[in-house]
Amino acid sequence: MSSMEERGEVGVAAAPGSSGGVGAVGAALETVVGGPSMQEEVGFRRGEGLGPESDPDEPPPKKRMRLPEGESGKLEERLYSVLCCTVCLDLPKASVYQCTNGHLMCAGCFIHLLADSRLKEEQATCPNCRCEITKSLCCRNLAVEKAVSELPTDCPFCLKQFPRSSLERHQREECQDRVTQCKYKRIGCPWKGPFHELPAHEEECCHPTKTGTELMGILGEMDQSHSRELTLYNSIFSLLCYEKIGFTEVQFRPYRTDDFITRLYYESPRFTVLNQTWVLKARVNDSERNPNLSCKRTLSFQLILKSKVNSAIECSFLLLKGPYDDVRIKPVIHHHAFSNDTNETDYVPLPITDSVECNKLLAAKNINLRLFIFQIQK
Repeated sequence: MSSMEERGEVGVAAAPGSSGGVGAVGAALETVVGGPSMQEEVGFRRGEGLGPESDPDEPPPKKRMRLPEGESGKLEERLYSVLCCTVCLDLPKASVYQCTNGHLMCAGCFIHLLADSRLKEEQATCPNCRCEITKSLCCRNLAVEKAVSELPTDCPFCLKQFPRSSLERHQREECQDRVTQCKYKRIGCPWKGPFHELPAHEEECCHPTKTGTELMGILGEMDQSHSRELTLYNSIFSLLCYEKIGFTEVQFRPYRTDDFITRLYYESPRFTVLNQTWVLKARVNDSERNPNLSCKRTLSFQLILKSKVNSAIECSFLLLKGPYDDVRIKPVIHHHAFSNDTNETDYVPLPITDSVECNKLLAAKNINLRLFIFQIQK
């Protein structure tokens, strides 16, 4: 008997419910996945005549059994526990990072760990295995991101289940219970409600029938909120008309004070703009003693003139995000008259939108921003 026949006989002999290797693997697969075991697959092939020795008198192969709903739920629960973030124990909503040992972290927790380590002057470590984590050592796990996107989740409005990848589109376009606003909100209608009640409300809405006097009062309040944004952009366009304008890329580097309890601060190397030498400094939470214990985090900065000047220099300046950063910064214009006696501005808030954006900056090795200085001609 050839070696191939011997292998075929061994495979057939091990198939029927024995405690051999194939039977054990089949039983394990049937237990974990709930699908047919390897025994059933072998029987299926032999019943079709694909095996080396098919027997027509052999009973027909077992049918593939469907998982009961309870078992399916258990499988989803097991996947939730396997794919969740090791820090917040929730399923990641965006990017998924992993340490060198494969433990998963959502993007928000990963950035928060790096920011905390910067504030405490410690090396960031994985909360599960305590291995070192940095932006260069950790990488994204695309397989987990795709797997999480296919897991079902409940719509918060209609409570139906959808894959996570399609939930956003469902909430934005399809859900009949999503919260929406009246089309007359531009003239002051405050109604908010489920989408399926919108047509009935708009038929009964009283705002289209308001008098011109009533509408003018409502529009006046709306104009006040828009006028602040318009003033800012008009001011920026006016500054762009100045004769002397300078800008540069600024890199903040982290340092520590020499106090008994050291504090984190940032400082840029000296740079030259408008033929003058400048330095930027920044601090976290206005030099709060333990900013790592606070959930709300802010950065404030000051501009310092290092050159000696013969007469005062009146300038306007603003900070924007660098060309390769994704942090969101709202432009705010500051004014100061620099002289040999008043060569430092007060600390002013860096206009980032929230603490999440602040953590992004703190987690980075350096903070890269773009500074604009406009010299006002007398």
